[in-house]
Amino acid sequence: MSEATPPRVSPISSGARWRGIAAAISTITAVGISLGLSLPLLSLILEQRGISPTWTGINTAFAGIASVVVTPFVTPLTRRVGTARLAFWMVILSAVSFYLFHVIETFWAWFPLRLVFHGAVTATFVLSEFWINALAPASRRGLILGIYATILSAGFVVGPMLFAAIGATGMLPFAIGSTILVMAALPVLLARSTSPIIDGGHDRPFARFFFIAPMATLAGFIFGSVESGSMSLLPIYGVHVGMETTHTALLVSAFVGGNVVMQIPMGLLADRFERRQLLTACALVGALGALAIPPMSGTFAGLSLLLFLWGGIIAGMYTIGLAHLGSRFTGANLASANAAFAMMYSLGMLAGPMTMGAALDTGIPAAMPWTVSAFFALYLLVAFRRMRKPEGI
Repeated sequence: MSEATPPRVSPISSGARWRGIAAAISTITAVGISLGLSLPLLSLILEQRGISPTWTGINTAFAGIASVVVTPFVTPLTRRVGTARLAFWMVILSAVSFYLFHVIETFWAWFPLRLVFHGAVTATFVLSEFWINALAPASRRGLILGIYATILSAGFVVGPMLFAAIGATGMLPFAIGSTILVMAALPVLLARSTSPIIDGGHDRPFARFFFIAPMATLAGFIFGSVESGSMSLLPIYGVHVGMETTHTALLVSAFVGGNVVMQIPMGLLADRFERRQLLTACALVGALGALAIPPMSGTFAGLSLLLFLWGGIIAGMYTIGLAHLGSRFTGANLASANAAFAMMYSLGMLAGPMTMGAALDTGIPAAMPWTVSAFFALYLLVAFRRMRKPEGI
């Protein structure tokens, strides 16, 4: 175990503990809905204003840059400001900056605005996951994180549906998104007495967790790479293998659907079995499942079923990885470990689409799933080496 001081909360009843967990989950769900709304909304507005797809992509990439820049500072700020207080102000900052996208029309101003908005959202994610991990009973940590991942995924689904319903015209989508974010701050206030307090202790530096917990943090990178790349490029892959255009978008729905449905079962498994072995098993399924994509691409139904099962199982790397960190670290070390996990996930979101897109550009459609399989093979190499060590995580 780490040497850090455990997260301190005021003497708390079981009911209050569950209220705190529920507050953190509801907060991040609201943020997920607004984020799911913002991504297509902002891209379409830039398209309507005549901004080229290249510059739209560069502007959108600032979301990943914001995550990488902000994440290392979350734990030090949490120590100084407090978990609940910092989470509250980050949600408010995200609400204000989201509405400013409507107020400010100058394209170049959207670059620093992206940094502020997505930086605040990233901090909220890190704080919420730390809050949940710190309060979750050890025997139910996997289940709770599975519920968290399921509801979060559902929030990302609701966001685009909301966008489809209200459109991209005028103030309304920005007002609704900002209102949802402001509402996300209310549970933080109501449950602020349950938030973990970092009392100091001999915590390890942020970057150390990339080396002392590679099985957990690398799981975040691998899943971030494959998830973001698959959601961006599966429709294009479908076109390249000759599928009807109407079917290609549904490939993403199958992939995300598996993520939503299977995270609670994966969390339950994480509470019953050794988590390093589960992470290794998820990566093995990921590698073999990716290799199965080309031969299954001849039928839409077969490929959709494969993506549903494959997407749900590999998403377990996110849930199980977080649960594994929560079982091994406490206090400031847990906050830093969660931040390192979020950093690796963000780096994956940058690496996955670029690498998988380059594979598709070779003109060989199968090169994309082969590349995905290589990501998981990399993880398996690290996992087999760490599994030799009793305390290797």
